[in-house]
Amino acid sequence: MAKDPVQTNPENYRVAFENERVRVLEYLDSPGHSTSEHNHPDSVMVTLSSFRRRISSNGNSVEVELPAGVARWLPAQQHSGENIGASDTHTFFIELKEPRPSPGKAAEQLGPTIS
Repeated sequence: MAKDPVQTNPENYRVAFENERVRVLEYLDSPGHSTSEHNHPDSVMVTLSSFRRRISSNGNSVEVELPAGVARWLPAQQHSGENIGASDTHTFFIELKEPRPSPGKAAEQLGPTIS
């Protein structure tokens, strides 16, 4: 069952814009904060602040460090996150509502991708 981050972590996520094709979420947190497990569809993540996070799912975790002002592809995934840095996290997620164009197994990757 899908776990909408706006419902699982309402203190951190807010819907900034939505139409029939996309939903844009704004995310804010502070150092030491952790989120509950939630889902993201295929999305583009735009960082407004630099931050360090630990992203975890199914017993696996990865640490990511991103600068402010970058856009990254985020493949569909279910995860929880923890701010492990010294700065607030501020990002936007542009979630795609359209299905993937070609069938296939989703990437088994946590966090954003560089390309």
